[in-house]
Order: sequence, then structure tokens, then C-alpha cells
Amino acid sequence: MDEEESFEYTVGGGAEDEFAAMLFGSTEGRRSNRIPVTYRWRDMDPRTAAAVWKHLGQWVQWLVDTYHLPTSVIPDCWWKHSDMVAELYGLQRAEQASYTEDDGGFGPITFHERLTSSIERMREHTRTAGCVGLQAHRVPGRRTLPPDGPGHSNWSPDSNG
Repeated sequence: MDEEESFEYTVGGGAEDEFAAMLFGSTEGRRSNRIPVTYRWRDMDPRTAAAVWKHLGQWVQWLVDTYHLPTSVIPDCWWKHSDMVAELYGLQRAEQASYTEDDGGFGPITFHERLTSSIERMREHTRTAGCVGLQAHRVPGRRTLPPDGPGHSNWSPDSNG
């Protein structure tokens, strides 16, 4: 290829950034005003938690209806399982982030790639929980870590031996 056939070009005045933003979304990290904040469950106050739970419940119903997901993927008692709630909330946030005003069109396909992986993890969560086979909710066992690790009052970095 000679110089006249080169695909490289130089544009002044920030036009390259504008072109990149047009193709791939914002180069300035702007977010749509329509997308609410992603919350960490353990940090939510009761009022926020109630709103997030309501929104998540409606979204899970939409997800089940739209993608025809069986109870072997999302059991009827999904909200009673912290691992399912975390997975579904993460997936909800990923789906909503896929439709921002500054997305260049890659968001929806990226969401569907994430959905495929998430379905497999949820299927495994559901199988481990055992709720579908029992046709009833099974309370997951609680694991307590030994009291001599980080986060406990008697632990120090020097005692990690």
C-alpha cells in the first residue's frame, strides 16, 4: 500500500474524539440521567432498599417473561437466596447500562453475552439450593468462618502466620 492508499488521517480540533464518541459512545464518561445509581445492598437505607427491591422484582418478572426462563434457572423463591439476588441485581444493572444515551450500539449485544453466562451461574445456584427439586424453598445453610481471621477483634496482621 502506498501513501495515497493509507487509511490513516489526521484531523485537528478534536474531531477524532468526536468521531470516536459517535462510533463508540462517550469519550468523556458521561452517563444517562435515566440510569439510577447502582447500590451496594449492605449499604442501603430501608427506604432505598424498598425501592430497589420493587424495581428488581418487576425487572426479574420482565426477564423471566421475555427470555422464557424456567424455575431451574430462576426459582420462584429467588429473593430468598442472596446469591441469586446478587446475580440478578448485577444483571439488571448491566441491562440498564446497556441502553445509555451515549452507547454506540454495543451495549445490547454485550448484555446478551453477559446474560448467557449469568444463566449458567443461576442454574448452578438453583441446583445447589435444591429448591426446584423439592418444589419448596430450602433455607441455605449459614457458614461461619473461624474467629481468628481478618475482620475479627482478636486478629492482627502480625498473627496471620
